[in-house]
Amino acid sequence: MQTAQIRRVVTGHDEHGKAVVKIDEVCKHFKEGRPNGFVCNIWTTDTAPADNTTDKDYGMREGKFTFIENGSVFRILDFKPGVAYRMHRTDSVDYIVVMSGEIDMELDDGVEVHLKAGDVMVQRGTIHNWINRGTEACVMAVILIHAKSAEAGGQLLTPAG
Repeated sequence: MQTAQIRRVVTGHDEHGKAVVKIDEVCKHFKEGRPNGFVCNIWTTDTAPADNTTDKDYGMREGKFTFIENGSVFRILDFKPGVAYRMHRTDSVDYIVVMSGEIDMELDDGVEVHLKAGDVMVQRGTIHNWINRGTEACVMAVILIHAKSAEAGGQLLTPAG
């Protein structure tokens, strides 16, 4: 299945400390995370502050993860119409930008918020599901930053789904 055409440009330094482009490519490493839901990691970190001393391509980190402890994940989500249901919560604060298309974000009580291209959302450890009822893919840029588990009413709200 065709996924979004996302150009990934990563900078770094040459041996003399001059700023250079290290990676300039169209992402070909989209993976299907759930039926009709594709993910491409652009970059990840596993420390705060992040480590800029290596040339390792942290966009190609192996494994399936919804967040990285003490780190961050920058990814592109490409949700096709009919993306599979997945109610979930992560220990992260997520910055979301809808780049194209439209999508509904459903909370655990059934409340839905409709998002379209140009809309932004901050997801703060809440349980949610993504629903694409449209006829086109919805492409979102998402940055997940590890956070403490949410708490409400004295109850710890740990990752789920």
